[in-house]
Amino acid sequence: MLKKRIIACLDIRDGRTVKGINFVDIVDAGDPVELAKAYVKQGVDELVFLDITATIEKRKTLIKLVERIAAEINVPFTVGGGINAIEDVSALIKAGADKVSINSSAVRRPELITEIAGQFGNQCVVVAIDSKRHKTDDVVYVDGGRTPTNYSTIWWAKEAEKRGAGEILLTSMNHDGCKEGFAIDLTNRICEAVNIPVIASGGAGKMEHFKEVFEQTKASAGLAAGIFHFGEIPIPNLKDYLRKMNVDVRC
Repeated sequence: MLKKRIIACLDIRDGRTVKGINFVDIVDAGDPVELAKAYVKQGVDELVFLDITATIEKRKTLIKLVERIAAEINVPFTVGGGINAIEDVSALIKAGADKVSINSSAVRRPELITEIAGQFGNQCVVVAIDSKRHKTDDVVYVDGGRTPTNYSTIWWAKEAEKRGAGEILLTSMNHDGCKEGFAIDLTNRICEAVNIPVIASGGAGKMEHFKEVFEQTKASAGLAAGIFHFGEIPIPNLKDYLRKMNVDVRC
């Protein structure tokens, strides 16, 4: 069995790292380059950079910032935001990204998943899914969590895999920033529905939450932002705790 990964997420707005609750109430969390360097030093397994307003502002990802971060790190680096074509992916790979994360653009034109996978390999394509509970179903949202779609989260995860996604980044909007734990039920259902790695995102508030998601679901990674940015949970402490709890994490 593959070892579980701990991933730090840098949500970027106006060149700064930010953090919100339920995708709103955004606050500044620091300089992304300095945070990235600190996380690598702490032993983070991967970094995810999401330009959270690129799609809404109809612009490309901040390439220069991606280059600055990539120059300072030596862990797998996923970049998302404003990716609409193969040319965007090529630019990001050239800037230092190892993988790209697509969300709204994949929902609006699913062929993009297949195009990227065909040119760069499935392992390069992370399909990010922002999901929110609607009565009896979990629904996919786009435009940075602003716009609901008609897609069921589980259906879309399966469709993304079918079209060539190598990984799913699943964020529960209901849990995001609340620090009350990951969406265990939703994460478990997505893990059971697909055969590619699933990254659990949204809701981590204490070390026990990572233990829960790894023990109660087949998630291959746990992603967090605020608790890392503000020093609430140092990554070395988290990994030590998980090892003591018999969760097999990377060194």
